[in-house]
Amino acid sequence: MTPPSSQPLPAREAYPLWAAGYDVENAVTLLDCLAVSELTPPVAHRRLLDAGCGTGRRLAALSAGMPALSVGVDLARDMLLAGRARAPHLLRLVQGDIRGLPLADAAVDVIWCRLALGHVPDLPQAYQEFRRVAAAGAELIVTDFHPEALRAGHRRTFRDPRGAVREIESHPYTPEGHAAAARAAGFAPRDVREYRVGPEVEALYEAAGHRARYARDKGLPLVFGMACTVG
Repeated sequence: MTPPSSQPLPAREAYPLWAAGYDVENAVTLLDCLAVSELTPPVAHRRLLDAGCGTGRRLAALSAGMPALSVGVDLARDMLLAGRARAPHLLRLVQGDIRGLPLADAAVDVIWCRLALGHVPDLPQAYQEFRRVAAAGAELIVTDFHPEALRAGHRRTFRDPRGAVREIESHPYTPEGHAAAARAAGFAPRDVREYRVGPEVEALYEAAGHRARYARDKGLPLVFGMACTVG
């Protein structure tokens, strides 16, 4: 693992620097996709929010016409501009903070928040905001970087436009901490799963030149996913 070249950056500063290369898949994002595919209920004819959507690439990958509405919200304008440039007719992308979503009350039926809450210093506030925009019977699907990965030396890093490795500030929230915040906001967690280093991501380790790291990491949880319903 290449060490970061400087002190961790707040997400507000980091993600604009990452926008141009953000859509490149890595082991963490692949396990996130696996988690979301397993935990998300059918979205056909439902209103889907991707909170902390980055470029909105996951919304763009959905089959056209599946959700009744799909909208992405992200703090970084550069991320949204990159997404609009790639799929201008597919995406509804809005700039905003997941702690103060630019949506009406009870506006959505399914919420994704993928690998974003680890950057938020106030976890309960984010869950309260998700509950505000969630309609009756809504589903919330959350993924986050696993604290065991942080303890093993992994960091939330990316390469900036000059090729330097930069670290993003993150908070080591546990699955139990997420579940507690969800319950306090009015959600009922129904499924929590860990996603570990294994054959699914071996090729990505090798492509990055980390074959030895893969052998060390095998079995390490990198991501966890949680599915909740409005309680």
